Amino acid sequence: MTEKRVLITGAAGYVGHQLGELLAKEMPVVGVDIRTRRATFPMFALNICDPALGELLRAESITHVVHLASVMAAGRDREMEYRIDVEGTENVLKACIYAGVKHITITSSGAAYGYYPDNPEWLEEHHRLRGNPEFGYSDNKRLVEEMLAAYREQYPRLQQLVFRPCSIVGATTNNKIGELFSGRAILDPGGHNSPFVFIWDQDVIRAIQFGVQRSASGIYNLAGDGALTPAEIAQLLGKPLRKPPVWLIKLLLGIGYFLHLTDKQPGQVMFLQYRPVLLNRRLKEELGFVPEKTSAEAFAYFAREALGIEPVAEAVEGLA
Repeated sequence: MTEKRVLITGAAGYVGHQLGELLAKEMPVVGVDIRTRRATFPMFALNICDPALGELLRAESITHVVHLASVMAAGRDREMEYRIDVEGTENVLKACIYAGVKHITITSSGAAYGYYPDNPEWLEEHHRLRGNPEFGYSDNKRLVEEMLAAYREQYPRLQQLVFRPCSIVGATTNNKIGELFSGRAILDPGGHNSPFVFIWDQDVIRAIQFGVQRSASGIYNLAGDGALTPAEIAQLLGKPLRKPPVWLIKLLLGIGYFLHLTDKQPGQVMFLQYRPVLLNRRLKEELGFVPEKTSAEAFAYFAREALGIEPVAEAVEGLA
């Protein structure tokens, strides 16, 4: 049996670095990123759009690629986001084909389903991916998944394991999701009370490790059990719940965007109105991976460790 040799893109990142350290205990690992950091595995400064990636895969005899490099934040430079998320992913796929890589794990996103009022109450992997033109990240993930489907058809020898994570939280979370809950109040524009689904960052890392170890294939929502509404989150954090009218939020965002005070646009308020709520049944029953923490447990851990807020005991008990 050929030894697995893994290359991780985005290896200097939040998830990539931890994953590399974990996998390096079991198999040879190489990382690439636009910046490097100290690690127990070799890490190269390389853009995922660089044609030299294929030669690196060949030189390192890579059998498995884990593609994590992406642009997480919704900003003003949509061309840059597209270049990294879509064109970068295509370059990674072409490099894998060129180098004879056997297996690729790709982190897509639950955002690929899109933020729509007619989303099913629980989204499953067979539901249509619609993305949102208002969100570069969401729309790019939809385009990436369409590309992946075409590659599965054209290059079946390259096995694909595709994860669609929900909101990732952990002890050191420092992202847009974290910012939502660090203020004085929890916002619920229009009072939609649309639920959030969370996944513990260590469960994400373990799930990818699980898939690489088994050379698993398929498409799986990556989420903890259950969901939390803004009202429940407010109770957990002991913060007031604000329900400003949607028109007011759009007005404020419009002014802030025009004045370059924020990179969020008015149309993006739907990010809080219509959350994609991911069901993890296939993850558990078909892949065989069971997250250690539920959505509520992952969020409570994040609140305690990252926000420094001790969750309200009564609220935690009510969700148990």
